[in-house]
Amino acid sequence: MAAKYFGTDGVRGRVGVAPITPDFVMRLGYAAGKVLAKAKDGMTRPTVLIGKDTRISGYMLEAALEAGFAAAGVDVWLAGPLPTPAVAYLTRALRLSAGVVISASHNPYHDNGIKFFSASGNKLPDSVEADIEAALEQPMDCVPSEKLGKARRLSDAPGRYIEFCKSTFPNAMNLRGMRLVVDCAHGAAYNIAPHVFHELGAEVITIGNQPDGLNINEDCGATAPKTLVASVREYRADLGIALDGDADRLIMVDGEGRIYNGDELLYLMVKDRLATGPVHGAVGTLMTNMALEVAFKKMGVPFERAKVGDRYVLEVLQEKGWVLGGEGSGHLLALDKHTTGDGIVSALQVLSALKRSGKTLAELTSDISMYPQSLVNVKIPAGYDWKSNTALQAEKAAVEEELGERGRVLLRPSGTEPLIRVMVEAQQADLARSMAQRIAAKVL
Repeated sequence: MAAKYFGTDGVRGRVGVAPITPDFVMRLGYAAGKVLAKAKDGMTRPTVLIGKDTRISGYMLEAALEAGFAAAGVDVWLAGPLPTPAVAYLTRALRLSAGVVISASHNPYHDNGIKFFSASGNKLPDSVEADIEAALEQPMDCVPSEKLGKARRLSDAPGRYIEFCKSTFPNAMNLRGMRLVVDCAHGAAYNIAPHVFHELGAEVITIGNQPDGLNINEDCGATAPKTLVASVREYRADLGIALDGDADRLIMVDGEGRIYNGDELLYLMVKDRLATGPVHGAVGTLMTNMALEVAFKKMGVPFERAKVGDRYVLEVLQEKGWVLGGEGSGHLLALDKHTTGDGIVSALQVLSALKRSGKTLAELTSDISMYPQSLVNVKIPAGYDWKSNTALQAEKAAVEEELGERGRVLLRPSGTEPLIRVMVEAQQADLARSMAQRIAAKVL
């Protein structure tokens, strides 16, 4: 059965519009609490960690979740502003029943969402999300007063997570002599990321670290790296590091102002691991640049594509028993370092590769050239069956035949808007653009 509320990254939407309303979020907390209470197998009462990013709506949604969990008899630890991967880590490290993050990641401030982590620090399995959705269909009740959940503040959450991040960087290395600009996107890592890099020895210039509840991701961070480019040049920094609102994405900038996306950083991480041992495989998505697929084949590294979304990358990694994967958007996974995508930890893996090789980002990625991608979004009517459009399918097949092994075509519906996304990848930008427009013209 299709999920009613849960998407690829929890429950998300515009604040004040269902389902991101205080009454629904309270019921969500209660439903999740009932599911967790059933799963505790007679052990001590379940305890949940709640973290959030810096959106103004986080206060309201945190209170609603806390009330729902308390009504279900679940204790709550409140961590305050904390990156999504920090909640995953602390949930596992503190042996808690689950972790909850109040965040809409890279979206603007007027959106928000709720996502869950299991006791092991992984995204909840689909089966557990289905159980929570089923519980949401039942009336909300309340346990007897003597069984109500309690809440407490976890005041040392940032410090614990900072130490964890540092532990993923080699003990024999440091960042002394490096000048870094760190863009925290006015988000959850604003008071964490700078400390990690500083304590490892870097000179850190921090931007995007003045959250006011409304400026998260606004013209800054991983989704708007031009601000970081300007700062790297202004301060003559060696590198720039851009995170998004909940710090699970990473985009980097070198001293020349060149931007490196998730595909290039994944390639660098795989290449670095190959220098010290075998890499059994890597996972990208349907949107991963074809240049990686070609490069990995030459390197003898098996490559698989997952559906778009870091949770699907994680699923394939776990299925294959591999550790490295990611998306061009900057979600990067190194499962031997963390259970989920982590912008700070990923940056440390890149920095350790630079230190180990003595080379720059440009030098380490000089042997791979990204294929130009052209993306055309076509609005469609609600319920439109684009797969049955024979003219569209014929044009797609014709383009694929013309491209051969020199490119590829991807058609996919948007998960959040009434759009068909037409993407063509080719070795020449003008060819990719003209072919994408040819296919887009046949969508309707």
